[in-house]
Amino acid sequence: MSRRGFLALAGLGAAWGCGASTGIGPSSAAAGHLEVARGQKPAGTLHPGEQRLQLDGGRNGILYVPQGYQQGRAAPVAVMLHGAGGNAGGMAFTHRLGDEFGAIILAPESRGGTWDVILGGFGPDVEIITRAMNDLFARAEVDPARVAVGGFSDGASYALSLGLGNGDLFTHLIAFSPGFVARATRRGKPRIFVSHGDADEVLPIDRTSRRIVPDLRAEGYDVTYREFAGPHSVPDPIAREAFGWFVA
Repeated sequence: MSRRGFLALAGLGAAWGCGASTGIGPSSAAAGHLEVARGQKPAGTLHPGEQRLQLDGGRNGILYVPQGYQQGRAAPVAVMLHGAGGNAGGMAFTHRLGDEFGAIILAPESRGGTWDVILGGFGPDVEIITRAMNDLFARAEVDPARVAVGGFSDGASYALSLGLGNGDLFTHLIAFSPGFVARATRRGKPRIFVSHGDADEVLPIDRTSRRIVPDLRAEGYDVTYREFAGPHSVPDPIAREAFGWFVA
């Protein structure tokens, strides 16, 4: 099994905890809380296409503005998170979906080899996602009813963990082959889409999504779940269904 599989499966018993508090310090980043300013009139402009985020001197990520984007018209936003050892380029498959469904794609990059909570706790990655979202919200008219966080593999685990704690910001969570959900205070009731391959050898389905989904439903979350025949991947029809579900 890969490092991703080991980390995620090791975290299942310790990290899964519906509604439990993190108990980690007062800072927003350490608590996994995103402080994103909303409702302000955008001061900048956006142009269609791909551009690198310019947040600091380290790993930053990619912003993709869909073709046909109109400044001043509220657009859906999907924050998409890469898997372990990856980068924002791993989320490039969502760009065509952004074009098709009119969604802005924000793909930040983890500070380390994977997302902070998987390595010990919320912190620097919460900060970089907060900065990226504030930068975007200052330049784009965002549809507050369609703000998603999603990802693949470790990115899916992080999207669920972060999204459940920021359900006052994120309306939808998209988890392609997640491994676990970290303990965190819950806010709001975002809708959730989960997919997983039945032949996944990296994050075996019986130990991950087949446990995660029933627990989320038991907490009262609206979960759309899709199993597919295949390995650790995101089939095109699944990705398209997820984005159609998100923007509907």
